Order: sequence, then structure tokens, then C-alpha cells
Amino acid sequence: MSETITFQSVLDHLLESKKDIPQAHLALYSDLDPKSLRLFLDVWPSVKPTRKLLLLDALLTHFDSDNIVSYEEIGRALLNDPDGEVRERAIRLLSESDDPKLVGTLTGILLNDAELAPRLEAALLLGEFILLGELEAIKAELQTKAEDALIAIIRSDENPALRKACLEALGYSSRPEIVNLIESAFQREDPTWVATALLAMGRSHDERWSDDVVSMLLDEDPLIQAAAAQAAGELVIEEAGPILLKLLEDEETDDDVITAAIWSLSQIGGDDARIYLLNLIEQTEDEALVEYLEDALENLDFTEELNKFDLFALDADDDLEDLDLDLEEDDEDE
Repeated sequence: MSETITFQSVLDHLLESKKDIPQAHLALYSDLDPKSLRLFLDVWPSVKPTRKLLLLDALLTHFDSDNIVSYEEIGRALLNDPDGEVRERAIRLLSESDDPKLVGTLTGILLNDAELAPRLEAALLLGEFILLGELEAIKAELQTKAEDALIAIIRSDENPALRKACLEALGYSSRPEIVNLIESAFQREDPTWVATALLAMGRSHDERWSDDVVSMLLDEDPLIQAAAAQAAGELVIEEAGPILLKLLEDEETDDDVITAAIWSLSQIGGDDARIYLLNLIEQTEDEALVEYLEDALENLDFTEELNKFDLFALDADDDLEDLDLDLEEDDEDE
């Protein structure tokens, strides 16, 4: 009979710097109650720096593969850690949080942190809060606070990578000035800025960008191609489908473009996309690619179900309109 693992024993193991962190321990760091969080923070200063990063990387990997665990308490607690690499990972642990209280903290990190890595992660996560604002899930003033901070960075002479991350985050925003920021980036000669603009276009869900996105699908630069493929899926550009299939058939297509095109097809939908994805599964021996293709097929199922629901909703609206017309005709007859 196996012994029950206690959180104290997990923390004791964390302090033993020469031992690997067992997979079984990772779940016990999830959803910490206040007492357990205090215990964690009490031992944290005594953990060696490399060991801290080892744990946080393991938690992030587990977080990505298990949709039940939540390390939000640890993420929040480590936002002010003296180590920038710890702060960066702490923000990543908060990637699924929708707590509006984080907006102020994240804007502070974006504008004032001494190191680049946490600022990059703060910019990316602020994008998710802008999306929540667009969905009216957080107060408008919080959305504006996040947008103002991101725009301030873009218009500054800050690190280019940070400015690009801010533009990607602002892709979710419907503020009028964002259109000009995206257009300005798209017109640059630097392919990294063009790719950033394309990613922002995809996040906007604005049809105005469809022609620009399609025009970049056959660009010579794989970075631009991959960004255009991703944006085509997010914008659900049907005319991009045949071009994406052509990219998948080309043996010289870059791997990143291939993965972006596969997922994009799952978002756009269509019989040709399903047939091609099924054929790819039969032809490949790469287990990771097979798993990715299976996920894409699941997403394609979701896309088609969503389309059926939309059609049903349209039919129902039409029926209601017909009913209204019938009632009006009856009223006139009377």
C-alpha cells in the first residue's frame, strides 16, 4: 500500500536540490489553500534558483496538458519575486485567469519591470483581458487601462520585441486607432513587423483585413506565411482554403507554416479540409503530428457544429419573421 503524499513532504522534497521533481507531486501544487500557500512561501526563499525554475517549468508543462489543475495562487504570489525569470513564469501560470484585479498589476509590470521577459508575458496576458473587455466580461475602464499601457509602449522607443507583443495584444481591441497601428506595422519592410501585424489582424476578427491576409499566404518568408495562415483561420477566410491546401501539398513548405495551415483549415471547415486531414493522418508516422491532426479534426467537428447552430438560428429567425408577417396579414384582414 502506497503512502499518502502530504504537501509538507512535497515541499521537503523541493528543498532537496539533487532530486528530480516527481510527476505525482505536481498536482499537489494546484489550488493551494491559504495555509498551504503560506507553507510554500515560507520555504521558497530557501530553494535554489535553478530548482525554482525547474519546478515552475514542470508546473507549466503540467498546466498545458491537464485542464483540471490551477496554479493561480502560486502565480499571483510570485509576481513580485526578485528573480525576473520567476516573475515571467508566474505570469504564464496566470494565463487562464479572468480576475480583473490582475489588470493593474500587469500594466505595472509592463510599464515598470526592470527585465524584458516579465514585460513580454504581461503584454500577452493583457491581450486576453482586452478580449474580456470586448466581450463585456470586465469593466470598460479596466480594458481602457490595459489598452492605454500597450499603446504607450508601441509609440515609445522601447525594445522592438516588446512593442510587437503589445501590438499583437491590441489586435483584440476595437478602438479606432488600432487600425492605423496595424496598418503601419504591415507596411514595414521588416518581416517580423509584418508577421506581427498579420497576427493582430487575425485577433481583430475584422473582415477588412481579409485581402491583406490572403495576399501574404504565398509570401517567400515562412514567418509571414505562418502568421498569414494563422490569421486566415481566425478570420475564417473561405477563399484561403484552397491556398492552404496547396501549401500543405508543397514538400518545401516550412514546418511552422504546415502546422498553422492545418489548424487554420480546421477553423475554416469544409469537406476538402476534412478529407485532406484524414489523408495526412494515414500517411504520417510522426506521432506528435498525428496527435496534432487529431486535435485539428476535433476542432473541425466543433467548427461544423457551430456552423449548424448558426444556420439553425438563422432558420428560426426566418420562421419568426414569417410568423410576424402572417400575423400582420391577419390583422389587415380583420
